[in-house]
Amino acid sequence: MVLTGLEIIRKKFPEQLKGKRIGVLCHAPSITKDFIHITEIIFTRSDCRLSAIFGPQHGLFGQTQDNMIEWEGDVHPFFRIPVFSLYGEKRKPTPGMLKEIDVLLVDLQDIGARLYTYIWTVKLCMEACSEAGIPVWILDRPNPIGKLPFDGPVLKKGYFTFVGGASIPLCHRMTIGEMALWIRENYYQQCDLNIVWMQGWNRNSLYSETGLPWVLPSPNMPTLKTAMVYPGTVLFEALNISEGRGTTIPFELFGAPFLNAEKLKKNLDQRKIAGCAFRIHNFIPTFNKYCGEPCNGIQIHITDPADFYPVATTLEIIDAILEICPLEMKFNKPPYEYERHLVPFDILSGDSEMRTSLIRREPVKKEKERWISEIEDFKKQFRKISAYRE
Repeated sequence: MVLTGLEIIRKKFPEQLKGKRIGVLCHAPSITKDFIHITEIIFTRSDCRLSAIFGPQHGLFGQTQDNMIEWEGDVHPFFRIPVFSLYGEKRKPTPGMLKEIDVLLVDLQDIGARLYTYIWTVKLCMEACSEAGIPVWILDRPNPIGKLPFDGPVLKKGYFTFVGGASIPLCHRMTIGEMALWIRENYYQQCDLNIVWMQGWNRNSLYSETGLPWVLPSPNMPTLKTAMVYPGTVLFEALNISEGRGTTIPFELFGAPFLNAEKLKKNLDQRKIAGCAFRIHNFIPTFNKYCGEPCNGIQIHITDPADFYPVATTLEIIDAILEICPLEMKFNKPPYEYERHLVPFDILSGDSEMRTSLIRREPVKKEKERWISEIEDFKKQFRKISAYRE
């Protein structure tokens, strides 16, 4: 059984947190193995005080379904303390939000894709807390898809946004604690960062091996299978291709009314893409793209996680779509996730090179080879902060 950072402080509460007014950044998965939420654990302690709660995208308990649905805070109905939204009018805590706390305790479940927004909320909190002289404590949790290989381009500085704020690969294999440490070492060295590392977790594993309960980290992340395909198929958000939002298996499904699913499946099968299989599965989204319209679609089935490259697989899929319907598929224009100038596909992928290589119809092998050298450079830096064994 893996012990998360929350389990560890529940067992032995750190002396440095005793007597403190504590703010907690959390969401629905911020629970112990027996389903006790972090806010209840801190609130019921007699040696500290729960003073404020902060919530990321999708709300404190995952109530906002789609992307770019902001929410605003209120007073907690039971604890009678403020709940502050960090995905609404403000995304960085203001001095007013921080004035009642001595420590910010962070317990968020990441899913192993660079563009998942929770770590970028943490980055903004680290910046705000550094300015206010407030320590940040991260309670580490597993990367659910740590078994998958590093994959995708490394994000370039000119493309930093709220869906990516550090030079790491799209599929990065890091935990949220390691990402916070990377951010501190590279961007906010003045941050008083403390990390409660897990016990019993190794990187070359899947969440299903941890013994921990799976709680949806966000409304469109229902299962571990979703998390495994997500670092790649999330790129469909930046195309006129449905990523399966509005169905029960988002990101595992993709499609559009103009796709010829039979031709596409045949094309993909001929590519002999490792670690997965493709099956025709049409769908009608109940919200988001093509709401209420029949979509011709494909479902990705992962057959070997250790050999499945989610970003490289999606690159092959997009290349195949361009091959069979070059006039119909389009790259979406801005805005996207608070960014009004950069092309959405570029901020998701990491730079403009993947998009331009697709448009030019260059061999996908060439683009994948570019990532390999970028990932090797990243890994040399990552080894210096890596906290867990393979």
